Amino acid sequence: MSYIQDLFGAASIASSVVYLALTALLGLLLGKIEIKKIKLGVAGVLFSGLLIAHLGAPIDEHILHFIRDFGLILFVYSIGLDMGPRFMSSFRKDGITLNLLSVGIVFGGFIIAYLIYYFSDLSPAVVVGILCGAVTNTPSLGAAQQVVIEQGGKVASAATETGMAYALAYPFGIIGIILTMLFIRVFFNIKINKEVERYNEALGGSETKLQSVEITVSNSNLYGKNIAFIKHIMDRELAVSRIFRNGEYILAADDEIIQSGDTIYGVSAENVIENLQYKIGKVVIADKGEIEGPFAAINVLVTKKNIAGKTIEQVGIYRRYPANITRILRSGMKILPTLNTTLELGDSVKIVGKKEVLKDVRRELGDSVKELAQPNIISIFLGILFGVLVGSIPIIIPGLPAPAKLGLAGGPLLIAIVLGHTGRIKNLSFYMTPGANLFMKEMGIILFLSCVGLLSGERFLETILNGGWHWMLYGMLITFLPIMIVGIIGRILRINYLKICGCIAGSMTDPPALEFANGIAPVQAQSTAYATVYPLTMFLRVLLAQIFALITL
Repeated sequence: MSYIQDLFGAASIASSVVYLALTALLGLLLGKIEIKKIKLGVAGVLFSGLLIAHLGAPIDEHILHFIRDFGLILFVYSIGLDMGPRFMSSFRKDGITLNLLSVGIVFGGFIIAYLIYYFSDLSPAVVVGILCGAVTNTPSLGAAQQVVIEQGGKVASAATETGMAYALAYPFGIIGIILTMLFIRVFFNIKINKEVERYNEALGGSETKLQSVEITVSNSNLYGKNIAFIKHIMDRELAVSRIFRNGEYILAADDEIIQSGDTIYGVSAENVIENLQYKIGKVVIADKGEIEGPFAAINVLVTKKNIAGKTIEQVGIYRRYPANITRILRSGMKILPTLNTTLELGDSVKIVGKKEVLKDVRRELGDSVKELAQPNIISIFLGILFGVLVGSIPIIIPGLPAPAKLGLAGGPLLIAIVLGHTGRIKNLSFYMTPGANLFMKEMGIILFLSCVGLLSGERFLETILNGGWHWMLYGMLITFLPIMIVGIIGRILRINYLKICGCIAGSMTDPPALEFANGIAPVQAQSTAYATVYPLTMFLRVLLAQIFALITL
């Protein structure tokens, strides 16, 4: 440390960047240390920043303030793009129930934090920091600090206390969530294997899954009709690939006439199979083996920009080639293709067709990882621009002394969710490869937490010795009580324990807790519940942190 200080002298851009990089490096190494399957992860950066600042690192606060806010923008924007495609579908099935439980956790923590402020002598800046740390929500910390700074004067100088309070409350925020999961498991004597069985049974009965089907045509009204007619009347229920007739497979081209005894091969959703039997004939779930005859199946990545944004009917693969699109995989979701389904950059589509044309189809759609790997920089900055503008719009809430704002955290998050859901505006695509999105998210959160640690660490130890340990106790209350109460309520409502764990982790927006939950059982229940409640929870956390600061400052 002294060598670096001698090399750079007083605080400067160079010294600030050096200490920022050192903070990130040491913090990431610290975050990899695992104890009882628990590790700090990227939060280790925060604590390394506190340590380096405590040792007297000369830093330029103005530079770090900018880097902190820009890192926050990158982080929340990447989260929004990632969650956008699944945002609307998150409310299907038991999504409403899970979101109501998570809202209860969010408001429970908010109420406890307000009671702590009302009955203690802690400043609003400290309590809101405890609130953000106890719920392990970094964007809400950024939003709260922005409100504190905007007040100006002595109030603005308390923003460093907000960061310190966040750091003190954060560790139990992680540990408390995991302890709650374990407590609920012991309290209700939960058997994990039974929960897995319950989840798999419910999944088979309620979740829409795509299935390969064989349909023997027995509806005489369809004899003499062509495949184009079938496609239009069953557009949202069946994606046709080929026909088995007189011992051989033929392409299901639009002008192919349906005959008695035909067996139509295709893909359908489980929840509409009964409709297919009523409208066409007997349905059998097909084996997922190799396709026989002159046909084959390939998966193709859509990377041609002139294809993106067009519907399957507009692209017209089925009209120009003896081939059909039977499935689409987008952002982890399996989509049944219809004539009006839009193809987007990054979609993985399954093509069933004659072997000799599949190379041409692949070439037309692109299937070039290199071409897709180039991030659309224009769309990123356009989204951030509108996100910051929307975040600056005052929101007048009766009873507040000043308007609330979505701020640098909420504005970009909201716009990114919208853009991630729509995918494009006319010819401008907002698609980002998973790798590029992950890089932006990780870089953003690392920059933000590094700056928070460096800006807050100078008085960190002094704060603990002078009563800051009380902050940790208050943080435990904010963490533990809401998730414990809601977790017990969820179990009384007979919600699957694995979903409760995912819901708790999502309501606290805590990836380490999700990793622990995923380790309980090798199923998707935890991740699905996490993704279901995450978007709404993130939005409420950011907004309520600002409201708390405004009503108490």
